[in-house]
Amino acid sequence: MGLIEYQLKDQIGILTINRPKALNALNSEVLEEIDKTLDQVDLENTRVLILTGAGEKSFVAGADIAEMSNLSKEEGEAFGKKGNDIFRRIETFPIPVIAAVNGFALGGGCEIAMSCDIRICSENAIFGQPEVGLGITPGFGGTQRLARIVGVGKAKEMIYTAANIKAEEAYRIGLVNAVYPKEELMDQAIKMAKKIARNAPIAVRACKKAINDGLQVDMDSAIEIEEKLFGSCFETQDQREGMSAFLEKRKVEAFHNR
Repeated sequence: MGLIEYQLKDQIGILTINRPKALNALNSEVLEEIDKTLDQVDLENTRVLILTGAGEKSFVAGADIAEMSNLSKEEGEAFGKKGNDIFRRIETFPIPVIAAVNGFALGGGCEIAMSCDIRICSENAIFGQPEVGLGITPGFGGTQRLARIVGVGKAKEMIYTAANIKAEEAYRIGLVNAVYPKEELMDQAIKMAKKIARNAPIAVRACKKAINDGLQVDMDSAIEIEEKLFGSCFETQDQREGMSAFLEKRKVEAFHNR
């Protein structure tokens, strides 16, 4: 798969969108390769996934306008569904996904970053949903996730004005968790991933599911989701090791994802 690079090291997977000459723009081929790459992630041995873009200029500059420009209504809806299905898969992927955003994250680039659990970015990062300036709406979840992450008013301002924001503003409004010099971005993403990977993987996955599923329902239902996932952890070897280590005042020997 020439448009996606994937590597696994120390239980951390790194998925790189590798189309730098097109600023990593998302066309149908890129979307399909992302989907196939996710199929190949070994969930037994991979505890965190980092998603990033190749090159110095762009994380993902957006969906491919050349491909979209002549779509019919039906084709546009189908293209939106393709992107939404894959981004929803990232959002609900069993393990945590960190977006390491370098440079432009516009349109589909902002949307794929928002489908990740955590976003960190370089100082040169630029975020935006410019679609209304092209005569369309955001089509890969931007109208839904942006409002949930930064609040309805700020999301409407960004989408209605099609204005881009810089890294510092993205951090201020909560769109990203941290901003780093671009030469430090991947090291910081890996550092965060290692912190996550050191913890009990079944428990981390259960936390992701509890947060994601709980946000879709009322609080009473959300608490029930948490109770069931909390209880499920007590069937695991990792829970026994974690609590034994605490009681015995020693470090955890290892969490084995069992």
